[in-house]
Amino acid sequence: MNTMGEPRIKMVAMPKDTNPAGNIFGGWIMSQIDIAGALATRDLNVGRVVTVAVHSMEFKEPLHVGDVISCYGKIMRVGTTSLTVQVEVNAERSYFGERRCLHVTSAVLTYVHVDKEGTKIPIPYTHQELLALGIESKK
Repeated sequence: MNTMGEPRIKMVAMPKDTNPAGNIFGGWIMSQIDIAGALATRDLNVGRVVTVAVHSMEFKEPLHVGDVISCYGKIMRVGTTSLTVQVEVNAERSYFGERRCLHVTSAVLTYVHVDKEGTKIPIPYTHQELLALGIESKK
């Protein structure tokens, strides 16, 4: 699991989160991914970030009411003002006493470091500091 990054969120999918087909609404999952990705940016303690892009996402398994999702996230790359984060989502599902773990989706997101007015500001790490943390740097 270490390759997926640190655990960021763990929660139960509830009936209020379903779509008309009875599965958990994709937008709810995307919201959890965005939160998990933003929490991953805290590893660098840069302060406020905003989501600017979701580069890729593919739903591999549906989520059902009662599934417990776990979102893992890690910083993949850091640029001058942006951070790219990968988030992995797994679900634990119980079937009559048997538990299964399913890989639900993966996503790659970009966040931009901003000040309180929403203006982009530089990320205060050098290329060498980021490499020492095991993070790819585009600086």
